[in-house]
Amino acid sequence: MNITNSYTRLPDRFYARQDPAGSPDPLLLVWNRPLAEQLGLGGLEEDPELVARWFGGNQLLPGSEPIALAYAGHQFGNFVPQLGDGRALLLGELTNREDGRPYDIQLKGSGRTPFSRNGDGRAALGPVIREYVVSEAMHRFGAPTTRALAAVSTGERVRRETALPGGILTRVAASHIRVGTFEYFAVRRDREALRALLDYAIERHVPEAAGAESPALAFFRAVAQRQARLVAQWMALGFIHGVMNTDNMAISGETIDYGPCAFLDEFEFDKVFSSIDRDGRYAYGAQAGIAQWNLARLAEALLRIADDKPAFESVLADFEPQFRSFYLAFMAPKLGLESVEAGDDQLVMDWLGHLEENRLDYTLSFRRLADRLWSEDGAGFGEFETRWKQRLARQSPTKEQVREGMNAVNPLFIPRNHQVERAIDAAIQGDMSVFQELLLVLQRPYTQQPRFAAYAEPPGEGERILQTFCGT
Repeated sequence: MNITNSYTRLPDRFYARQDPAGSPDPLLLVWNRPLAEQLGLGGLEEDPELVARWFGGNQLLPGSEPIALAYAGHQFGNFVPQLGDGRALLLGELTNREDGRPYDIQLKGSGRTPFSRNGDGRAALGPVIREYVVSEAMHRFGAPTTRALAAVSTGERVRRETALPGGILTRVAASHIRVGTFEYFAVRRDREALRALLDYAIERHVPEAAGAESPALAFFRAVAQRQARLVAQWMALGFIHGVMNTDNMAISGETIDYGPCAFLDEFEFDKVFSSIDRDGRYAYGAQAGIAQWNLARLAEALLRIADDKPAFESVLADFEPQFRSFYLAFMAPKLGLESVEAGDDQLVMDWLGHLEENRLDYTLSFRRLADRLWSEDGAGFGEFETRWKQRLARQSPTKEQVREGMNAVNPLFIPRNHQVERAIDAAIQGDMSVFQELLLVLQRPYTQQPRFAAYAEPPGEGERILQTFCGT
């Protein structure tokens, strides 16, 4: 194991050194063997007790230097000058053997830190299960995301509304630098720290920006482009992050912090699941606008050490058309379009309007639309279906090729809210089989799996989840 921690080379005010609190009775619940092998940790599954001690916080990984990172953030539009890792510790970095890049290894739920404020620093098992399932599904969908390496039960109860079994997630990320990390030093007018952070972030994520006339601007442009693409992919998948605070926006362009997240069942532009999003700030259809708003906060921070405000404003102005371009690029193949033509953006909006008006399931409707290619009537999706087929007639692929292409990009299985909750409820009772089966199904989200056909279905009566909850 060759673990390093490059973040500790930054000044002390960037983090606080802290060892994990440990677990009274750590038990390894799940180990992501393929990811472990990429990180050079293959074979550890042969000693699950050692893995439980390492990732339950009872024993430090050889060479690790646990630290809690400092950051600030706009939470639901309100600025909080000091947040930081209140229940997480960065152990260090391991090199991914596939791409040769360093990846952070972080314990989430490992106990109090100097940034915990009034929190207990622990995580309940439910949010650990949710993040493991949804982040690994995101990876299978090809969306940039943090990954889950391990889930450990701690053997203790944590107090939320009731006493719940505790858990620790081991999260893997390209880094844990957030928009809020830049805000933390900007509000303190710490230009030296901002420059050090920018240099570090450029070296790690945007090395080509180092030689630009304005490295800060080149960095900002790259971050904005990654966010435009990421949110476009979220929305094409029907995903709602639920808590897009600036401390939950990773400058790497990865999806991070799966708190009250959810996937749409029936389509609705204004859909909100998060129990703490009372005004719909982070509704499904609002996500691109919020990403742009968050990027404006990053621009404000960077302008402490850069002086070309019009150039930063130009990048922000480009965000919306860039997002729309990415979104159409994701949606076109979902509708079987081999290229993008004028008018296709309206076709996409008409499709979404049909889904919303008829309260149709977002995920399954794409698969059912593909099955309508051989139907002569318009009984399936009405007037939209007729215009869609007229559009397809102007391209060369056969109907079978169109359906194969659509089914290759439209998942049949997603981590539906009611199924994730069912896995959590069973895990709380000590039964991990539901969780394991859901993980198994989601490893092949685009493939028919007759044995698990029920996992593709929307919630039935009494199964509908109306709200999701943050783990804190």
